[in-house]
Amino acid sequence: MATALITGGTSGIGLAFANELAARGHDIVLVARDEQRLADAANDIAHTYGVAVETIMADLAVRSDLDPVIDRLTDEDRPVEVLVNNAGFGLNASLLSDNTAIQENAMAVMCTAVLILAGAAARGMKRRGHGVVVNVSSVSAWILKGNYSAIKRWVLTYSKALALELEGTGVQVTAVCPGWVKTELHARAGVPRPKLPEWAWVEASQVAACALDAAQRGRTVAVPSAVWRIAVWVLEHAPEALGRWVARKITSSRSKN
Repeated sequence: MATALITGGTSGIGLAFANELAARGHDIVLVARDEQRLADAANDIAHTYGVAVETIMADLAVRSDLDPVIDRLTDEDRPVEVLVNNAGFGLNASLLSDNTAIQENAMAVMCTAVLILAGAAARGMKRRGHGVVVNVSSVSAWILKGNYSAIKRWVLTYSKALALELEGTGVQVTAVCPGWVKTELHARAGVPRPKLPEWAWVEASQVAACALDAAQRGRTVAVPSAVWRIAVWVLEHAPEALGRWVARKITSSRSKN
């Protein structure tokens, strides 16, 4: 049975990936910071799907905490066939703040950890001639909304570059770019959900299924829901001013809340 490792796998999109992959017959390795949530998620998944579930407690903002995850990804006796780099959090701090700790943590978790873990996994996958890396980006990659947009744009560009480097090796790299997802992200970031119509929201389970289906079809970029695919196409081809306008509207929506 193939094994999948998911970072940030105890809630939201990460938990949806864990459930979707378990439903598709994968054993699971969950990586997260909270020991109790790891235990609860592992028990639920193992009981529901009858698969083996391992856990690794790690704070991906701490460089040394990446080491046990790297060790698991590079264990050739127990190969990981699917890596999902999902760990992350909402980021609403001003770029002008003199306290950059939250920005540095965000870049450590959503950029540096992605770079290190994807590279570790992909090297083994390349040797074996098969494997999948899924990196969670966002529609925010096309919107000029603070450092979160910059980070998610980096994830998107990095995924495309890694896919190009692995072309012809049998290893698939896919960046999934959801719009607004119904998760704990906004609440945990301390900001209200934007006032958007119901059609603008997607379910975490939809994100996971879309990403894995896209990877199976060899697609480098996956955008869940037709509405957001159209939106991304427009943002991709429209003048940059449109991205700035969307960012202002989101900021305005939050300030009204």
